[in-house]
Amino acid sequence: MKPFRVYCLIPVLMAALTACNRRAPPPSLPPPEAVTVIVRLQQALLTTELPGRTSPHLVAEIRPQINGLIQKRLFTEGSDVQAGQVLYQIDPAPFCAALNNAQAALGRAEANLPAVKGRVKRYKEALTDKAVSQQDYDDAAAALKQAEADIRYAQANVETARINLGYTRVVSPISGRIGKSSVTDGAIVTAYQPTALATVQQLDPIYVDVPQSTTELLRLQQRMKEGTIDHKGTNQNQVQLILGDGMRYPLEGTLQFRDISVDTTTASVILRMVFPNPNGVLLPGMFVRVLVKEGVNNQAIMVPQQAVSRDPKGNPLALVVDESGKVDQRKLVLDRTVGDQWLVSSGLKPGDHVVVEGAQKIRPGMPVKEVPFGSEKPAALSQPSAGAK
Repeated sequence: MKPFRVYCLIPVLMAALTACNRRAPPPSLPPPEAVTVIVRLQQALLTTELPGRTSPHLVAEIRPQINGLIQKRLFTEGSDVQAGQVLYQIDPAPFCAALNNAQAALGRAEANLPAVKGRVKRYKEALTDKAVSQQDYDDAAAALKQAEADIRYAQANVETARINLGYTRVVSPISGRIGKSSVTDGAIVTAYQPTALATVQQLDPIYVDVPQSTTELLRLQQRMKEGTIDHKGTNQNQVQLILGDGMRYPLEGTLQFRDISVDTTTASVILRMVFPNPNGVLLPGMFVRVLVKEGVNNQAIMVPQQAVSRDPKGNPLALVVDESGKVDQRKLVLDRTVGDQWLVSSGLKPGDHVVVEGAQKIRPGMPVKEVPFGSEKPAALSQPSAGAK
């Protein structure tokens, strides 16, 4: 009976082992979640950021207009000076002597005039009575004209001497800030010398010169022609300035003009802006960036920057959820960034559901569960996507 019992238990044990080895079927996983945003047409103010440099509004290089010796420098280097302020005093002694000499010559010429006039008058009366010859009268008239010419010549010499004496006081032609002096007291200077004594620069207001490529200029003109960009209500002449440290300059400037000549070395034209500079923050030669308003795009398609990724070649891509709930990949053409969004030229249309977060867990063709952008999201979906910028 014992062998029979063993043989009977074997099938039971085998059935039990088979039942233990069977695994329960895995439960079906829900589709991954993807945070999406719906593309809508928007109104976007388009700006262009261009590099530039500051330059003074007015520049005056101070040079002497006479030869002489510098007696005194009458300004503090680096200070503000006013138009007409005396900057240097040149020794006036030789010019005072020249003026006195010219005045004396004028007096001598004027002293001869009454006698010559009287002679002409008497000769004219005597000529009527045939008491003098016509030649004597003509000689007297010529002497009168010569005496009058001598007076005018002497007067011109007096005026020249007076002007030269005035040039001994070297004044500033403009108001502004003066730099360092190239001469000291006791230096000999010459008229219109190549080296300036000092330079005065007017810094309030101040210019900012910005090069703009002709390619960008033609593109802007084409957009205006197509009606893509509207200038109405943009106050286009107002521009903003970003300093070298990244801080925004608090005062707005004005676009003054666009040059009509193209620089052949850089294929660009110069835009000149004027900025108020009451506190002297902007100095000549500073590198700055300028935000120039192009206009308003009334039919702009924009998506958050994190919604755009790049393929290995650097081409921009975006994932879109279609009507069936599946993921589709789109190739994009980007224009520029507007704040924290990309302005899309092509690749998307109004109504598209663009994946903003959760792109790491999905692939094209996969079904997904949409979560509207800005709603409560799982912690796993709160991380930025790999393609986000």
